[in-house]
Amino acid sequence: MNHLQESIAELKEIIEKYDNIVFFGGAGVSTESGIPDFRSVDGLYHQQYDYPPETILSHSFYRSNPKEFYRFYRNKMLFPHASPNAAHRKLAELEQRGKLGAVITQNIDGLHQAAGSKIVLELHGSVLRNYCENCGKFHDLQYIMDSSDVPACAECGGPIKPDVVLYEEGLDPNTLNAAVNYIRNADVLIIGGTSLAVYPAAGLIDYFQGEKLVVINKAPTPRDKYADLLIQGPIGEVFSQV
Repeated sequence: MNHLQESIAELKEIIEKYDNIVFFGGAGVSTESGIPDFRSVDGLYHQQYDYPPETILSHSFYRSNPKEFYRFYRNKMLFPHASPNAAHRKLAELEQRGKLGAVITQNIDGLHQAAGSKIVLELHGSVLRNYCENCGKFHDLQYIMDSSDVPACAECGGPIKPDVVLYEEGLDPNTLNAAVNYIRNADVLIIGGTSLAVYPAAGLIDYFQGEKLVVINKAPTPRDKYADLLIQGPIGEVFSQV
């Protein structure tokens, strides 16, 4: 049995032993579904855009240059054909078995719900929800995909904003409070597919005071040294063996 297999066996034991598990995840959970981390700027990027992704995805840029915002957003943030991978499916199954209390995600792709998870706290919102800034009418992802330039409301013609938390915007306080409560009361916290670099989301980990902290990520994270179990590998691959 190699080291990875030993770690996966240990993860299985933890999951069997505890019934109050919370999962906290990031972009690495969706990369195996073919959704790239938008921060990984590719070679073509600088030929297509004059600004770094963090600038384009900021509230002030959205306000001052909505057309360019939407050009980037459609090209880099929307993956309507992506489907859940082994990690999403396993988490949904653990919830159904009464093992997992909640999924707390930094992702905006809706894949946890597509896999069947019911309690999903979306810290950064979702591309599946879009609202008119004038009348509040809801528009789905397809409406945004089918529109050009800055999408206008079907009802009143007002501008539509995706229900995602942009840079410079605060997280939803209700979602944040719920996440804190789940983490604070969990016996096991599994952190997966996140470098824990984005605040305030990453700071939620500080509320954990349970028994076992598990970290599953390809690259090192600031929490590795505190983990009771550290697995360095792709999370879908790990969960497919649990």
